[in-house]
Amino acid sequence: MCGITGGVWYTPEQRIEPSVLDAMVDSLEHRGPDDRGTYLSELGTDATGLTPGAALGFRRLSIIDLEGGHQPLSNEDGSIWMVFNGEIYNYRELRKRLEGAGHTLRTHSDSETIVHLYEDLGTKCFEHLNGMFAIAIWDQPRRRLILARDRLGKKPLFYQQLEDQVIFGSELKALSECPSFQREISPAAIDQFLTYQYVPHPNCIYSASRKVAPGHFVVFENGAGHVQRYWNADWTVERDISGAEASAELRELLDDSIRLRLRSDVPLGAFLSGGIDSSLMVALSAKQLQHPLHTFSIGFKEADFDERKYARLVAGWVRAEHHEYEVTPDAVSMLDQLVWHYDEPFGDSSSIPTWHLCKWTRQHVTVALSGDGGDELFAGYERYRALMLSRMFNKVLPLGRILGGRTIQGLPASNRQRSFVRRLQRFGEALNQPLARRYMNWIQIFNERMRADLYNDAFIERLPSEDPFEFFETAWNASGRRDIVTKPSVGDLLTYLPCDLLNKVDIASMAHGLECRQPLLDYRLVEFAASLPSRHKMRGGRGKLLLERTYGSLLPRQIWTRKKMGFGVPLGSWFQNELRPLTESRLLGDDSRLQSYFRHEALKFMVDQHMNGRVNHCYRLWNLLVLETWLRRWS
Repeated sequence: MCGITGGVWYTPEQRIEPSVLDAMVDSLEHRGPDDRGTYLSELGTDATGLTPGAALGFRRLSIIDLEGGHQPLSNEDGSIWMVFNGEIYNYRELRKRLEGAGHTLRTHSDSETIVHLYEDLGTKCFEHLNGMFAIAIWDQPRRRLILARDRLGKKPLFYQQLEDQVIFGSELKALSECPSFQREISPAAIDQFLTYQYVPHPNCIYSASRKVAPGHFVVFENGAGHVQRYWNADWTVERDISGAEASAELRELLDDSIRLRLRSDVPLGAFLSGGIDSSLMVALSAKQLQHPLHTFSIGFKEADFDERKYARLVAGWVRAEHHEYEVTPDAVSMLDQLVWHYDEPFGDSSSIPTWHLCKWTRQHVTVALSGDGGDELFAGYERYRALMLSRMFNKVLPLGRILGGRTIQGLPASNRQRSFVRRLQRFGEALNQPLARRYMNWIQIFNERMRADLYNDAFIERLPSEDPFEFFETAWNASGRRDIVTKPSVGDLLTYLPCDLLNKVDIASMAHGLECRQPLLDYRLVEFAASLPSRHKMRGGRGKLLLERTYGSLLPRQIWTRKKMGFGVPLGSWFQNELRPLTESRLLGDDSRLQSYFRHEALKFMVDQHMNGRVNHCYRLWNLLVLETWLRRWS
């Protein structure tokens, strides 16, 4: 686990000076506190023409081959250099192949396998890597820079391409250290952020910057950049497979995934919320270890947000060495800290407990397993069931007119996390829409009408014609004509998972020098789960059916039957109490940056509605507060 940065340039004026490269590298110190390294190759010419200048920078969190994993590193003759952030779990298997082909490997690190694999296979090397990664390769003989990102998008990678220069980094703050960095804010990105609570790939909050999309690489050659996809499962294919066959294949894949992810030369533990996914990862990991697994949980005083009793139950069941911590988050003081680390506006409020969990876990271990991906792969979200119910009800009753009417929508809101009225309002509001739009209505933060009411005329004029919905719609349609459970699952897998959940965990963990590994997101397991008929995942409104049938005896019965609880914080009451002064001053004050884009009266109306308990706008207010704070810090 590390931070990477650097770039290439084609004119002397765009040279990345050594002092600038040092600043870019040191801005990522939190991602890699154990080691740093740089590489510089100057601009020049030879018999075949211009040779661009190149710079690579690296910060290291040592996990594997503690003594020998220094970067940047090269092939035998120094013609190809690389920096890499992540873990390649099948590196031992790749190493045997490379040594058999005659390569000389100088270290025992996973990193060195990449540069030699690239020598043999070129950009096809990424197809052979099982892991999480952001990779930059400088191929001097071919005069090209290659940026690549893992299949599911676990590791971030930003870049900015100007006329005579390309710069890149694990985080935008590294790029911002370069004098040429362009800071013009993208109106489309603000519109997307308010829709999703994140800026979707490949877009970026800055107009001139981009993200490498999951499963893609970008080749910069002769001053041009070419984006290519190297992985894309066929989400339209549904296998004819029995329940027994599916369970057998799941056991084989998941056992191997966990085996690979238990490889570490530093202390390793696991997050344990007490939900099905994290509990299952803990139980399966404990079976493969010869010593008790360290597990980590956090909780809150508010009962609606506290899962510790379930975590204790599982920890005792598998005889883990359990650690738990009660958090009393200071949202006011945390906001600026979160905005600094999440370079782009990022509005998922569960980043607060995730931040505390990572900080607490890092005091004991350097690597932590998590259960991310289980809901998307095995139909764990309640909204999948809601989508099925909405289609069924619409066939027999005019519920769209009843639940979407003013009577239901005008009921007072509640700050309780699982408020029945709140869920009824969201359910009814979407019933009259097409399925994809209906689902989008449940997951978006500000719908189209709310955004239109919020924006001032000048900002509306600057917005492009594309609809933010198109990002999710493309993912929804990737599964073709498959069923009503598979389509939203694939949609979430390709959008919400990489852009929100994995981004949240990466930034929160790397802020504390902690590496997180997700066994459920081994790409082989993802391809398997995506091909399963939904009857193996959900029946009678209950999701994760295959997990329960396969591993039911591994966990206490209460874990399989408990209601799902999101990893959240009591935002609603915070805004009416400790966050109220900050919210009113930042959003409504004369120095509010948001008022360059939004109507003051619309902001005030929303704040007043929430403070008076009329409408629960807590997630919208949090996104607005994050955006305002980000504009003050990074624009």
